[in-house]
This record gives sequence, structure tokens and C-alpha cells, in this order.
Amino acid sequence: MRSADLIRLTILAAIWGASFLFMRIVAPVLGALWTAEVRVALAGLTMLAFMAVTSRTMDFRSNWKQYLVLGTLNSALPFALFSFAALTLPAGYSAILNATSPLWGAIIGAAWLKEKLTVRKIAGLTIGVAGVAFLVRLGPAEFSPEVVIAALACATAALCYGIAGAYSKKKSAGIAPPQMATGSQLAAALVLLPFLPLSPVRNEVTPFVMVIAGLLALLCSAVAYFIYFRLIADIGPTKALTVTFLIPLFALVWGAAFLHEAINLNTLIGCALVVVATWLVVFQPSTRATKPA
Repeated sequence: MRSADLIRLTILAAIWGASFLFMRIVAPVLGALWTAEVRVALAGLTMLAFMAVTSRTMDFRSNWKQYLVLGTLNSALPFALFSFAALTLPAGYSAILNATSPLWGAIIGAAWLKEKLTVRKIAGLTIGVAGVAFLVRLGPAEFSPEVVIAALACATAALCYGIAGAYSKKKSAGIAPPQMATGSQLAAALVLLPFLPLSPVRNEVTPFVMVIAGLLALLCSAVAYFIYFRLIADIGPTKALTVTFLIPLFALVWGAAFLHEAINLNTLIGCALVVVATWLVVFQPSTRATKPA
């Protein structure tokens, strides 16, 4: 991996780690649905403007179904669920639970795409479940029904990412990544729009909250997606997924530094188990063909 790719990967992990910190600030004010809506709508419109300036077409008539499905599964639902969880869970918790996305992807891939579920993957899934259980039960946040519900919301969001990955591989391989990134954000905004009355604004929207909400949309969605798709083009999807390992570490650091969230040994153990599990699932040993004698 080139040094430039490593720098982009680290920057992306830092940005997405900060997204959980930003949700912890914005969600108690705007509520879960409005937090998600502001994020996808502002990001989608900004990305659409970029596509127009660079003379790239969106092909809405041909690709609307893929935009809608992926917008729902990859943005609308998970962003709303993570925003809901941010009302209860520390930022590091949500990021660690988000790191289980490749584990769900392995299960969905085996069930839908007929991908082989190897012993290595099964071991990874088992370790990942143990890590999540350890974190939720023994982590610094006091164990309660609210914590369990919030953790389930994060797990459901991670499951959505797993389903979205399988759908994208099966149904939208022919759509350019910038088109898919932009179209899915716009579709997510439309999906969330009818449900906004169910989640009224909870507190006064201060200028500080507006700035953080803007960063969540423009930095953690618009800029981050363009960096991510550049990484996929340069180093491939498997290596780009290594960002998953770094996101929880940055989220823990940002949460501790700016929100004074506790990090104890149990947090680190749960994080380590999830990262090891993800590594086992994502990186499969290559098999070299033997030459005939």
C-alpha cells in the first residue's frame, strides 16, 4: 500500500470515527430521524452539485431502483438507528458495534450469494459475537434495558450494511461509485422525509449544533464517501475495508477527548475481539495453484 493510500485510509477512519462523536452531540437536540435526514439531505445535495460541476450524469431513470434500495439500507436506516443509539450509548460503543458489519456481510453473502462460509469465517463470527456481548454486558456504560435496545439498534444498522453490500454486489455492479454514492444519499433523504413528524426536534438548535450537523453531513458523508470510493479504485475493496479496524479506535479517542467518555479495560477487550473477528472474516488466506508435476 502506498503512503498516500495509507494517509487517506487513516484520514477516512478519523472522519468516520468522528461521525459517532457528532451524532452524540446532534441527536439529543434534533432527534434520531432529523439527525439522519440532515446528514443525508445536505450530503446528497452537495454531492449532486459536485456531479453537475464535473459534468457527470446520474441516470436517475435507469438507476432509481438501486439508488432507492441502497439509500434505504446503506444510509437511511443505519443512520437513523445509529442516531437513536447515540441518545444512550457512548460514541465508542456504536463504532465498535458498527465494526461488525463485515461479519453480517459474511452471513448474508453465504445465504444470498452462496459464498462459502469457511471455518475461519465461523470463528470470526463467534469471536465477534463474544466481543459485542462482552462490551454490552461489562463495558463502562451501566447495563440496562436502554443500553441493550441501543446496542440492538447498532447491530441492526450493521446488518443493514451487510445486506446493502450483498445487494450492491448482485444488482448494481454496473453503476459508477460516485453515481451510487450520490444517488443513494438523495434517495435516503426522500425515504426519511415522511417519517420526520414522528421525531420532533427535542431541544433548542444552537449555532454550535448547526455547525456539528453540517460537519456530520459534509465531512462524514460527502467528503468521506468520495475518499472511500477513491480508495476502492486505488487499492481494491478488501484493503479499503481495513478502515473498519481503525474507526473504533478513533471513536474511542474522540469520545474520551471531547465528551469525557470512559474507556476501561473491558472496552478495549471488546474492541479487540471485534477487530480480530473482522480481520478473520475480511482477510481470507490466498490459495496458490500448484503446478502439475
